[in-house]
Amino acid sequence: MTIIIDQTQFVMIIVDQPQLENDGEEQKPNNGEESGLVLDGGFCIPNTNSFGHNFRDYKIESERQKGVENFYRTNHINQTVDFVKRMREEYGKLDKVEMSIWECCELLNQVVDESDPDLDEPQIEHLLQTAEAIRKDYPNQDWLHLTALIHDLGKVLLHPSFGELPQWAVVGDTFPVGCAFDKSIVHSKYFMENPDYNNSNYNTKCGIYLERCGLDNVMMSWGHDDYMYLVAKENGTSLPSAGLFIIRYHSFYALHRSEAYKHLMNEEDVENLKWLQIFNKYDLYSKSKVRVDVENVKPYYQSLIDKYFPAKLRW
Repeated sequence: MTIIIDQTQFVMIIVDQPQLENDGEEQKPNNGEESGLVLDGGFCIPNTNSFGHNFRDYKIESERQKGVENFYRTNHINQTVDFVKRMREEYGKLDKVEMSIWECCELLNQVVDESDPDLDEPQIEHLLQTAEAIRKDYPNQDWLHLTALIHDLGKVLLHPSFGELPQWAVVGDTFPVGCAFDKSIVHSKYFMENPDYNNSNYNTKCGIYLERCGLDNVMMSWGHDDYMYLVAKENGTSLPSAGLFIIRYHSFYALHRSEAYKHLMNEEDVENLKWLQIFNKYDLYSKSKVRVDVENVKPYYQSLIDKYFPAKLRW
């Protein structure tokens, strides 16, 4: 089944990488023949994205970039506190579909998201590219392999069975609502049209939150990240807290690239952020035209699904 979005071309969501040293057990790098910058774990960063441009370059003049900017304008105008509350209440019921993790992966096989300026490959390709790249560099962290596989599964919100939400409510960089919008957020100028922008309850540094309250107590803009976090948590996953943190905040670029909103983090967030920063360079830079043999790697990932999740999940 093909999910058609915005009647135009498809794109995918990307996120920028903060550089961080490995946390935990030292891993031996797997050296390859690729050219580019090598960061922790031996992962080799390509010089350009699939279109020959720099990664996350939102200023390149192209039809694709115009579409990305228009996407963010719509997103920034509509992601309000009231909207997020409605979405979390509706989708927190988990009454849309019952299916396995792998069935959800297959459902995304022909989905590409419009907020990503770097790639237009099907989602399952990106999931497996990310997971396999991490698996090579962190072979003993199987929870991280699985987290990479499932981190974008919330994009099923684009499917008719899930209400076929518009792109701006599913993909793109995420950010807190209920406090001031940080200028580091991509295309932040469009927040001036958001109803919350001039609301005195929401437009201060902390807004409705307390300093160091913990990100778990902060409402994020609604999308696939928050939805997959709810699905995993409410279905009783045994993934460690760092895995859930990665799922919920992997698109929160204002935090893990620009260090905005760190005043809302608690000690557990600080520790989990280390793993998120490791994950994100793979999430971003593993996007390529290199294909993964799905049937060859499926048994391994199915074993991880069986370890960390029930056979069927409520979505």
